[in-house]
Amino acid sequence: MLLRKAVCLLSGGLDSSTCLGVARRDGFECYALTFDYGQRHRIELDAAARVARFFAAGEHRVIRIDPEAFGASALTADIDVPKGGLTADIPITYVPARNTIFLSFAMAWAEGLECSDIFIGVNAIDYSGYPDCRPEFIEAFEKMANLATRAGVEGRTRLAIHTPLAKLNKAGIVRLGAELGLDFSLTHSCYDPDEQGRACGLCDSCRLRRKGFEEAGLRDPLVYRE
Repeated sequence: MLLRKAVCLLSGGLDSSTCLGVARRDGFECYALTFDYGQRHRIELDAAARVARFFAAGEHRVIRIDPEAFGASALTADIDVPKGGLTADIPITYVPARNTIFLSFAMAWAEGLECSDIFIGVNAIDYSGYPDCRPEFIEAFEKMANLATRAGVEGRTRLAIHTPLAKLNKAGIVRLGAELGLDFSLTHSCYDPDEQGRACGLCDSCRLRRKGFEEAGLRDPLVYRE
Protein backbone atom coordinates (compact mmCIF):
# COMPACT_ATOMS: atom_id res chain seq x y z
CA MET A 1 0.00 0.00 0.00
CA LEU A 2 1.33 3.43 -0.98
CA LEU A 3 1.60 5.87 1.90
CA ARG A 4 0.56 9.49 1.58
CA LYS A 5 3.55 11.79 1.41
CA ALA A 6 4.14 14.66 3.80
CA VAL A 7 6.85 17.29 4.11
CA CYS A 8 7.88 17.66 7.75
CA LEU A 9 9.87 20.63 9.03
CA LEU A 10 12.55 19.23 11.33
CA SER A 11 14.96 21.29 13.41
CA GLY A 12 16.07 18.43 15.64
CA GLY A 13 14.42 19.98 18.69
CA LEU A 14 11.85 18.44 20.99
CA ASP A 15 8.79 19.86 19.21
CA SER A 16 9.71 19.19 15.58
CA SER A 17 10.97 15.69 16.43
CA THR A 18 7.71 14.82 18.17
CA CYS A 19 5.80 16.29 15.24
CA LEU A 20 7.70 14.03 12.82
CA GLY A 21 6.79 11.09 15.02
CA VAL A 22 3.12 12.05 14.83
CA ALA A 23 3.27 12.14 11.03
CA ARG A 24 4.85 8.67 10.95
CA ARG A 25 2.29 7.35 13.45
CA ASP A 26 -0.50 8.70 11.27
CA GLY A 27 0.72 6.74 8.28
CA PHE A 28 2.61 9.31 6.24
CA GLU A 29 5.77 8.76 4.25
CA CYS A 30 7.80 11.64 5.62
CA TYR A 31 10.15 13.95 3.77
CA ALA A 32 12.08 15.84 6.42
CA LEU A 33 13.26 19.39 5.74
CA THR A 34 15.93 21.11 7.82
CA PHE A 35 17.55 24.54 7.42
CA ASP A 36 21.13 25.65 7.93
CA TYR A 37 20.78 29.42 8.32
CA GLY A 38 23.96 30.13 10.24
CA GLN A 39 22.32 29.50 13.59
CA ARG A 40 24.72 29.53 16.54
CA HIS A 41 23.21 26.23 17.73
CA ARG A 42 24.30 24.39 14.58
CA ILE A 43 24.51 21.21 16.62
CA GLU A 44 20.77 20.94 15.97
CA LEU A 45 21.57 19.96 12.36
CA ASP A 46 23.18 16.77 13.65
CA ALA A 47 20.17 16.18 15.90
CA ALA A 48 17.81 16.57 12.94
CA ALA A 49 19.77 13.98 10.96
CA ARG A 50 19.60 11.54 13.88
CA VAL A 51 15.85 12.01 14.34
CA ALA A 52 15.18 11.69 10.60
CA ARG A 53 16.96 8.34 10.62
CA PHE A 54 15.20 7.27 13.82
CA PHE A 55 11.76 7.81 12.29
CA ALA A 56 12.83 6.40 8.92
CA ALA A 57 12.16 9.51 6.86
CA GLY A 58 11.93 8.77 3.15
CA GLU A 59 14.36 11.63 2.51
CA HIS A 60 16.03 14.30 4.61
CA ARG A 61 17.10 17.54 2.95
CA VAL A 62 19.14 20.32 4.52
CA ILE A 63 18.68 23.70 2.84
CA ARG A 64 21.37 26.37 3.23
CA ILE A 65 20.14 29.96 3.65
CA ASP A 66 22.42 32.98 3.92
CA PRO A 67 22.14 34.12 7.56
CA GLU A 68 22.26 37.76 6.47
CA ALA A 69 18.75 37.28 5.10
CA PHE A 70 17.40 37.17 8.65
CA GLY A 71 18.68 40.41 10.16
CA ALA A 72 19.57 40.88 13.82
CA SER A 73 18.72 37.88 15.95
CA ALA A 74 20.62 36.37 18.85
CA LEU A 75 20.53 33.08 16.93
CA THR A 76 22.28 34.43 13.84
CA ALA A 77 24.27 37.51 14.95
CA ASP A 78 26.86 38.34 17.59
CA ILE A 79 24.21 39.10 20.21
CA ASP A 80 24.06 37.41 23.61
CA VAL A 81 21.31 34.84 24.07
CA PRO A 82 19.16 36.03 27.00
CA LYS A 83 19.33 33.83 30.09
CA GLY A 84 17.01 35.70 32.45
CA GLY A 85 13.84 33.72 31.87
CA LEU A 86 10.72 34.21 29.77
CA THR A 87 9.20 37.66 29.41
CA ALA A 88 6.03 39.06 27.85
CA ASP A 89 8.02 40.63 25.02
CA ILE A 90 9.06 38.95 21.78
CA PRO A 91 12.65 37.93 22.61
CA ILE A 92 15.80 38.78 20.67
CA THR A 93 16.05 35.09 19.72
CA TYR A 94 13.16 35.72 17.32
CA VAL A 95 14.43 35.22 13.75
CA PRO A 96 12.55 37.54 11.35
CA ALA A 97 10.10 35.71 9.06
CA ARG A 98 11.75 32.34 9.78
CA ASN A 99 8.66 30.17 9.68
CA THR A 100 7.31 32.07 6.67
CA ILE A 101 10.51 31.25 4.77
CA PHE A 102 10.66 27.67 6.02
CA LEU A 103 7.05 26.99 5.10
CA SER A 104 7.60 28.50 1.66
CA PHE A 105 10.36 25.98 0.97
CA ALA A 106 8.15 23.21 2.34
CA MET A 107 5.30 24.34 0.11
CA ALA A 108 7.54 24.26 -2.96
CA TRP A 109 8.90 20.79 -2.15
CA ALA A 110 5.39 19.49 -1.43
CA GLU A 111 4.18 20.66 -4.84
CA GLY A 112 7.16 18.96 -6.49
CA LEU A 113 6.37 15.75 -4.61
CA GLU A 114 2.70 16.08 -5.56
CA CYS A 115 1.71 15.86 -1.92
CA SER A 116 -0.84 17.87 0.01
CA ASP A 117 0.45 17.72 3.58
CA ILE A 118 2.99 19.70 5.59
CA PHE A 119 3.75 19.11 9.27
CA ILE A 120 5.23 21.80 11.51
CA GLY A 121 5.76 21.55 15.27
CA VAL A 122 4.61 25.03 16.26
CA ASN A 123 3.16 25.50 19.71
CA ALA A 124 1.32 28.49 21.15
CA ILE A 125 1.10 27.57 24.85
CA ASP A 126 4.57 26.92 26.33
CA TYR A 127 6.67 28.86 23.82
CA SER A 128 8.80 31.99 23.53
CA GLY A 129 6.12 34.24 22.06
CA TYR A 130 7.22 34.16 18.43
CA PRO A 131 4.47 35.63 16.20
CA ASP A 132 4.97 33.00 13.48
CA CYS A 133 4.00 30.19 15.86
CA ARG A 134 0.43 31.42 16.33
CA PRO A 135 -2.57 29.53 14.86
CA GLU A 136 -3.74 32.63 12.97
CA PHE A 137 -0.40 32.78 11.15
CA ILE A 138 -0.61 29.12 10.13
CA GLU A 139 -4.19 29.56 8.92
CA ALA A 140 -3.21 32.60 6.87
CA PHE A 141 -0.22 30.83 5.33
CA GLU A 142 -2.29 27.78 4.41
CA LYS A 143 -4.82 30.00 2.65
CA MET A 144 -2.05 31.82 0.80
CA ALA A 145 -0.36 28.56 -0.20
CA ASN A 146 -3.48 27.31 -1.94
CA LEU A 147 -3.59 30.54 -3.94
CA ALA A 148 0.12 30.53 -4.77
CA THR A 149 0.72 27.11 -6.31
CA ARG A 150 -0.19 25.71 -9.69
CA ALA A 151 -1.46 22.54 -8.02
CA GLY A 152 -3.76 24.60 -5.82
CA VAL A 153 -5.08 26.82 -8.61
CA GLU A 154 -5.75 23.83 -10.87
CA GLY A 155 -7.50 22.03 -8.02
CA ARG A 156 -5.17 19.01 -8.15
CA THR A 157 -4.26 19.33 -4.47
CA ARG A 158 -5.46 21.20 -1.42
CA LEU A 159 -2.45 21.88 0.79
CA ALA A 160 -3.03 21.26 4.50
CA ILE A 161 -0.61 22.43 7.19
CA HIS A 162 -0.77 20.12 10.20
CA THR A 163 0.09 21.51 13.65
CA PRO A 164 -0.50 18.55 15.99
CA LEU A 165 1.28 20.22 18.92
CA ALA A 166 -0.49 23.58 18.72
CA LYS A 167 -2.72 23.03 21.75
CA LEU A 168 -0.25 21.10 23.91
CA ASN A 169 1.92 22.51 26.65
CA LYS A 170 5.53 21.33 26.91
CA ALA A 171 4.65 18.55 29.35
CA GLY A 172 2.02 17.31 26.91
CA ILE A 173 4.57 17.32 24.11
CA VAL A 174 7.02 15.34 26.23
CA ARG A 175 4.34 12.79 27.07
CA LEU A 176 3.34 12.50 23.42
CA GLY A 177 6.96 12.05 22.38
CA ALA A 178 7.32 9.27 24.94
CA GLU A 179 4.16 7.57 23.63
CA LEU A 180 5.61 7.70 20.13
CA GLY A 181 8.81 6.05 21.34
CA LEU A 182 10.99 9.09 20.58
CA ASP A 183 14.52 8.73 21.91
CA PHE A 184 14.85 12.16 23.53
CA SER A 185 18.63 11.83 23.71
CA LEU A 186 18.72 12.29 19.92
CA THR A 187 17.17 15.76 20.15
CA HIS A 188 18.65 19.15 20.94
CA SER A 189 16.92 22.30 22.21
CA CYS A 190 19.53 24.75 23.52
CA TYR A 191 20.11 28.10 21.79
CA ASP A 192 23.60 28.50 23.27
CA PRO A 193 25.40 25.16 23.63
CA ASP A 194 29.09 25.01 24.51
CA GLU A 195 31.83 23.53 22.31
CA GLN A 196 31.09 20.07 23.71
CA GLY A 197 27.43 20.44 22.72
CA ARG A 198 26.19 20.67 26.30
CA ALA A 199 22.98 22.65 26.76
CA CYS A 200 23.26 25.89 28.75
CA GLY A 201 20.18 25.15 30.84
CA LEU A 202 19.25 28.83 31.11
CA CYS A 203 18.04 30.08 27.72
CA ASP A 204 14.31 30.20 26.98
CA SER A 205 14.40 26.96 25.01
CA CYS A 206 16.25 25.08 27.77
CA ARG A 207 13.91 26.45 30.43
CA LEU A 208 10.82 25.36 28.50
CA ARG A 209 12.26 21.92 27.81
CA ARG A 210 13.24 21.34 31.44
CA LYS A 211 9.84 22.57 32.60
CA GLY A 212 8.16 20.11 30.24
CA PHE A 213 10.11 17.10 31.46
CA GLU A 214 9.66 18.07 35.11
CA GLU A 215 5.89 18.50 34.76
CA ALA A 216 5.62 15.28 32.75
CA GLY A 217 7.50 13.40 35.48
CA LEU A 218 10.07 12.08 33.02
CA ARG A 219 13.87 12.32 32.98
CA ASP A 220 15.48 14.55 30.39
CA PRO A 221 18.53 12.66 29.05
CA LEU A 222 20.35 15.80 27.88
CA VAL A 223 23.44 17.00 29.71
CA TYR A 224 23.20 20.59 30.97
CA ARG A 225 26.21 22.61 32.02
CA GLU A 226 24.14 24.73 34.42
